[in-house]
Amino acid sequence: MDLQERLYDVLVVSAADTFNAALPSLFPRALFNSVMLATNIGLARRILAERTYDFVIVNSPLPDDTGVRLAIDACAKPTTVALILARPEVCAEIYSKTSKYGVFTMQKPISGPSMATALRWMASARERLRNFEKKTLSLEEKMESIRQVNRAKWLLIRELKMEEPEAHRYIEKEAMDRCVSKLEIALEIIKTYS
Repeated sequence: MDLQERLYDVLVVSAADTFNAALPSLFPRALFNSVMLATNIGLARRILAERTYDFVIVNSPLPDDTGVRLAIDACAKPTTVALILARPEVCAEIYSKTSKYGVFTMQKPISGPSMATALRWMASARERLRNFEKKTLSLEEKMESIRQVNRAKWLLIRELKMEEPEAHRYIEKEAMDRCVSKLEIALEIIKTYS
């Protein structure tokens, strides 16, 4: 799927009325599925506990905190990209605290074109995370298949008194002869002998 065709869910954490009023122009419906606004850290944490967002944007400071810990915690989720908008006098300090966790940091005030650029960077980072997710799932599926095939081999060894290489060849040959995966053969063996 092309990046232009993806829709992203965004949580904006901001207590600044002027920034909050500009949200509809910053996040056009054509690119963003939903934009949720939280005006303090406590509310943002409750929202994040209920749902996952692609982007978390923290307009620092907030009434109850700077938002640094929230952004770091958001990036701990494997599907979320976070951005902190910080005052010039603290931007470098916030960057040094958050960059190692993958949090983007930009200095305020921020223009519309700069925000659009930041959102494109965040979209690229989110897609990279999405690719890692796919690879992880694929690897987990392969590991599960190996576990099931090994379990089936041990059942053949125990129930039919086969040697390990013989059990392995049996599963491979059945899979080839029947044009199915080794996992399917393994699951049949498990069902038969368990």
